[in-house]
Amino acid sequence: IAFWVLTQYLLINVNVLALAICTRESYQSMKERNVDDGHIININSMAGHKVMANADEHFYGATKYAVTALTEGLRQELREAKTHIRATCISPGIVETEFAFRHHNSDPEKAAAVYESIKVSSIQKHMQNYSVNKKC
Repeated sequence: IAFWVLTQYLLINVNVLALAICTRESYQSMKERNVDDGHIININSMAGHKVMANADEHFYGATKYAVTALTEGLRQELREAKTHIRATCISPGIVETEFAFRHHNSDPEKAAAVYESIKVSSIQKHMQNYSVNKKC
Protein backbone atom coordinates (compact mmCIF):
# COMPACT_ATOMS: atom_id res chain seq x y z
CA ILE A 1 0.00 0.00 0.00
CA ALA A 2 2.95 2.37 0.59
CA PHE A 3 3.86 2.23 -3.11
CA TRP A 4 0.24 3.00 -4.08
CA VAL A 5 0.15 6.04 -1.77
CA LEU A 6 3.48 7.30 -3.12
CA THR A 7 2.26 6.89 -6.70
CA GLN A 8 -0.91 8.86 -6.00
CA TYR A 9 1.08 11.55 -4.18
CA LEU A 10 3.37 11.93 -7.19
CA LEU A 11 0.40 12.09 -9.58
CA ILE A 12 -1.12 14.93 -7.56
CA ASN A 13 2.21 16.75 -7.36
CA VAL A 14 2.91 16.54 -11.09
CA ASN A 15 -0.55 16.68 -12.66
CA VAL A 16 -2.22 19.17 -10.30
CA LEU A 17 0.15 21.12 -8.06
CA ALA A 18 2.95 21.62 -10.60
CA LEU A 19 0.40 22.69 -13.21
CA ALA A 20 -1.13 25.22 -10.78
CA ILE A 21 2.27 26.63 -9.81
CA CYS A 22 3.47 26.90 -13.43
CA THR A 23 0.18 28.54 -14.42
CA ARG A 24 0.47 31.08 -11.60
CA GLU A 25 4.06 31.89 -12.50
CA SER A 26 3.26 32.19 -16.22
CA TYR A 27 0.38 34.56 -15.54
CA GLN A 28 2.48 36.66 -13.15
CA SER A 29 5.25 36.86 -15.74
CA MET A 30 2.78 38.01 -18.39
CA LYS A 31 1.38 40.67 -16.06
CA GLU A 32 4.86 41.96 -15.15
CA ARG A 33 5.75 42.26 -18.84
CA ASN A 34 2.38 43.82 -19.77
CA VAL A 35 1.52 40.88 -22.03
CA ASP A 36 -2.22 40.97 -22.65
CA ASP A 37 -2.47 38.48 -25.51
CA GLY A 38 -0.67 35.44 -24.12
CA HIS A 39 -1.84 31.86 -24.17
CA ILE A 40 -1.51 29.38 -21.30
CA ILE A 41 -1.71 25.83 -22.63
CA ASN A 42 -2.11 22.89 -20.26
CA ILE A 43 -1.50 19.33 -21.37
CA ASN A 44 -4.41 17.21 -20.27
CA SER A 45 -5.70 13.79 -21.33
CA MET A 46 -8.94 12.29 -22.55
CA ALA A 47 -8.94 10.71 -19.07
CA GLY A 48 -9.78 14.21 -17.83
CA HIS A 49 -13.11 14.12 -19.66
CA LYS A 50 -14.30 10.51 -19.31
CA VAL A 51 -13.93 7.97 -16.52
CA MET A 52 -11.94 5.02 -17.81
CA ALA A 53 -13.24 1.48 -17.27
CA ASN A 54 -9.89 0.33 -15.84
CA ALA A 55 -10.06 0.75 -12.04
CA ASP A 56 -6.27 1.14 -11.83
CA GLU A 57 -6.52 4.36 -13.82
CA HIS A 58 -9.25 6.12 -11.81
CA PHE A 59 -6.86 8.17 -9.68
CA TYR A 60 -4.90 9.27 -12.76
CA GLY A 61 -8.20 10.30 -14.34
CA ALA A 62 -9.11 12.27 -11.23
CA THR A 63 -5.91 14.31 -11.53
CA LYS A 64 -6.68 14.96 -15.19
CA TYR A 65 -10.25 16.03 -14.32
CA ALA A 66 -8.52 18.52 -12.01
CA VAL A 67 -6.59 19.85 -15.04
CA THR A 68 -9.90 20.32 -16.84
CA ALA A 69 -11.40 22.17 -13.86
CA LEU A 70 -8.32 24.32 -13.24
CA THR A 71 -8.08 25.32 -16.89
CA GLU A 72 -11.76 26.22 -17.08
CA GLY A 73 -11.54 28.14 -13.81
CA LEU A 74 -8.52 30.04 -15.11
CA ARG A 75 -10.31 30.80 -18.35
CA GLN A 76 -13.22 32.27 -16.40
CA GLU A 77 -10.88 34.32 -14.17
CA LEU A 78 -9.10 35.72 -17.22
CA ARG A 79 -12.42 36.74 -18.80
CA GLU A 80 -13.52 38.39 -15.55
CA ALA A 81 -10.22 40.29 -15.43
CA LYS A 82 -10.99 41.54 -18.97
CA THR A 83 -7.66 40.30 -20.26
CA HIS A 84 -7.02 38.84 -23.70
CA ILE A 85 -4.83 36.06 -22.27
CA ARG A 86 -6.30 32.69 -23.20
CA ALA A 87 -6.31 29.37 -21.36
CA THR A 88 -6.57 26.06 -23.20
CA CYS A 89 -5.98 22.43 -22.42
CA ILE A 90 -4.92 19.93 -25.03
CA SER A 91 -6.34 16.47 -24.43
CA PRO A 92 -4.59 13.78 -26.48
CA GLY A 93 -6.19 10.38 -26.81
CA ILE A 94 -4.46 7.16 -25.85
CA VAL A 95 -1.01 6.71 -27.30
CA GLU A 96 1.00 3.59 -26.59
CA THR A 97 4.06 4.76 -24.70
CA GLU A 98 6.10 3.58 -21.73
CA PHE A 99 3.58 5.24 -19.37
CA ALA A 100 1.55 2.12 -18.53
CA PHE A 101 4.67 -0.03 -18.32
CA ARG A 102 6.19 2.35 -15.78
CA HIS A 103 2.88 2.72 -13.94
CA HIS A 104 2.54 -1.07 -13.59
CA ASN A 105 6.24 -1.90 -13.24
CA SER A 106 5.52 -4.86 -10.99
CA ASP A 107 3.21 -6.48 -13.55
CA PRO A 108 4.12 -6.11 -17.26
CA GLU A 109 1.08 -8.18 -18.30
CA LYS A 110 -1.20 -5.74 -16.49
CA ALA A 111 0.53 -2.87 -18.27
CA ALA A 112 -0.04 -4.51 -21.64
CA ALA A 113 -3.70 -5.05 -20.71
CA VAL A 114 -4.16 -1.29 -20.34
CA TYR A 115 -3.61 -0.87 -24.07
CA GLU A 116 -5.56 -3.99 -24.94
CA SER A 117 -8.58 -2.68 -23.02
CA ILE A 118 -8.50 0.61 -24.88
CA LYS A 119 -8.51 0.66 -28.64
CA VAL A 120 -5.14 2.02 -29.67
CA SER A 121 -5.12 3.55 -33.11
CA SER A 122 -3.92 1.11 -35.72
CA ILE A 123 -2.20 3.82 -37.72
CA GLN A 124 1.57 3.86 -37.95
CA LYS A 125 3.48 4.62 -34.74
CA HIS A 126 4.83 7.96 -35.96
CA MET A 127 1.26 9.15 -36.53
CA GLN A 128 -0.04 8.14 -33.09
CA ASN A 129 1.19 11.35 -31.47
CA TYR A 130 -1.38 13.41 -33.36
CA SER A 131 -3.64 15.23 -30.93
CA VAL A 132 -6.61 17.52 -31.25
CA ASN A 133 -6.65 20.88 -29.50
CA LYS A 134 -9.74 20.84 -27.29
CA LYS A 135 -10.58 23.92 -25.31
CA CYS A 136 -11.69 22.99 -21.82
